[in-house]
Amino acid sequence: MRQLTLAALLLAAPASAAVPVSAVNTQADAVEAKVIDWRRDIHQHPELGNREVRTAALVAKHLRALGYEVREKVGVTGVVGILKGGKPGGVVALRADMDALPVKEATGLPFASQATGTYNGATVPVAHACGHDAHVAMLMGAAEVLAKLKADIPGTVVLVFQPAEEGPPAGEAGGASLMLKEGVFNAPKPQAIFGLHVWPGVAGSLSWRPGAMMAEADTVHITLKGVQTHGAVPWRGTDLIGQVATTVHEVNRLVTRTIDPTQTPTILTMSAINAGLRHNIIPDKAEIFGTMRSFDLARRDQLKEQLEKMVKGIAAVYGTEATVDISSAGALTYNEPALATWLSGPLAEATGSVDQIHPDAPPVTVSEDVSLFMNKVGGVYYFLGISPDGVAAGETPPNHSPFFTVNEKALKTGVKAHVLSAIRFLEQQPKRERPAS
Repeated sequence: MRQLTLAALLLAAPASAAVPVSAVNTQADAVEAKVIDWRRDIHQHPELGNREVRTAALVAKHLRALGYEVREKVGVTGVVGILKGGKPGGVVALRADMDALPVKEATGLPFASQATGTYNGATVPVAHACGHDAHVAMLMGAAEVLAKLKADIPGTVVLVFQPAEEGPPAGEAGGASLMLKEGVFNAPKPQAIFGLHVWPGVAGSLSWRPGAMMAEADTVHITLKGVQTHGAVPWRGTDLIGQVATTVHEVNRLVTRTIDPTQTPTILTMSAINAGLRHNIIPDKAEIFGTMRSFDLARRDQLKEQLEKMVKGIAAVYGTEATVDISSAGALTYNEPALATWLSGPLAEATGSVDQIHPDAPPVTVSEDVSLFMNKVGGVYYFLGISPDGVAAGETPPNHSPFFTVNEKALKTGVKAHVLSAIRFLEQQPKRERPAS
């Protein structure tokens, strides 16, 4: 039944479309080699968040050559390109992130990164271990295809090349939040935004779901204060190291014993500890850091209360003081349900096969600040499969791995997905559940 429904969507969309899918395919074929070259160039020259100077210059030069109105330095290094179609209509946005990670690449590719950068005051290796090089290249390719089809586009397309998705340097603002503060959606304001992320899966496949797609992320910082003492006379102070062990153990049990994972997928992980300097001194201060990932905001708030109550209860037993600071690290990425359903048509066109689209994919526990753009105007975010040929998703090196890379066969599909989601939205103006803003 699902295949029949999607096949009907695939057949119906071109019939009423001013821009035939064949025209998109022709232009995507023509730009594919450029997209691969851009991806390799950007991959070999990665830049950390808020430092994407070379990447931003490459993007801006390309957009200007295509006739886009270009705004630079939106959110430090962000670039916005505006293309006004040949016909009147609405406004739609497409987004790609540009930053790399402090990771030493181990792919062995001939264009592997040898770059370094500064992260938390230290010189570190830098690599595109999350595929943002591919994101930039695909949206540059989509920019060229859209420019070629400009005369038939009923409305305006806004391209957002965003810095610092992985987070800005300490002490700096950045990412989607700063772009919004600096007016990324001013003049014109999009009606919706679409974007994609490369992800392990069959190369060229597209996956998404209505509703909660990527988790809300919160950073957990627990501070414990006690009385310092010699390790040989622990009774003269407080057992802060023992308290850390107890706290981590009990906190890690909190989710597994209070939340039904089949109903509300939730992650609470303690992943870093800072305590003590010498083998024979029990310290007077310890810090525990972790991450919380959730899809149900009410349940998240309840978990925050339970966490604070547990940590302070353990502190009372050990005779110490405890504070719990939980701060947002990424909003819930929520795909507007009506748009997520509608998007099956354009994305089936992009892949050319209903077997290559998966509109009911499971949610994932990573987070993405594209959510901030989507919270403003609504939209859909989806995954593009990039696994090597013959390699299962579960066997593919994951995002942020030093071995992560992209199957370049998938890039053309990403270009077409960008183009068709934008053009079909402007042509069809799908019904929305979101109130007009």
